[in-house]
Amino acid sequence: MDIRKTDIPDVVALTPRRFGDARGWFTESWNARRMAEAGLDIRFVQDNESFSADPGTVRGLHFQAPPHAQGKLVRVLSGAIIDVAVDVRRGSPSFGKWVKEELSAENGVQLWVPAGFLHGFATLQPNTQVAYKVTDFYAPEADGSVRFDDPALAIDWGIDTTAAVLSDKDAAAGSFQDFETPFSWEANT
Repeated sequence: MDIRKTDIPDVVALTPRRFGDARGWFTESWNARRMAEAGLDIRFVQDNESFSADPGTVRGLHFQAPPHAQGKLVRVLSGAIIDVAVDVRRGSPSFGKWVKEELSAENGVQLWVPAGFLHGFATLQPNTQVAYKVTDFYAPEADGSVRFDDPALAIDWGIDTTAAVLSDKDAAAGSFQDFETPFSWEANT
């Protein structure tokens, strides 16, 4: 597996090897022992999937506050996305900065987004299916969001953001400027 740190080193891109033959290919998308050896000792408790029919669908920017904060390992089963992680750990040298990766069924890249980050993605193709493993169970009382197209973040989503397909929750999300982070970088170091 190729493991590559992004510009925010705690966010990691993982590309599993694919073993192909005349039938297609096989990949090992997660191996706890190998990942622990690489410094990613992560315990997942829940698997989630989403399906988006239309390109330009945005899901995010989401988080779950402590004590139910979630780390996420995101991959695409069909289609393609721009996956975004925004550091919101108070005191972090990269607070308010974001990284993005293109994840697709074709490239097999996965993104590890630790707790303390806003997370979201925009679909680039029709009929995109995304799967992600999480480190804590969903807790509605800990759920929160920040506006995906907030000008203070200036995220390049790779889509026409004025035509984005949003849920009511995401359309009503608050601004980054008004966001009071429940996360601390010192707690993660």
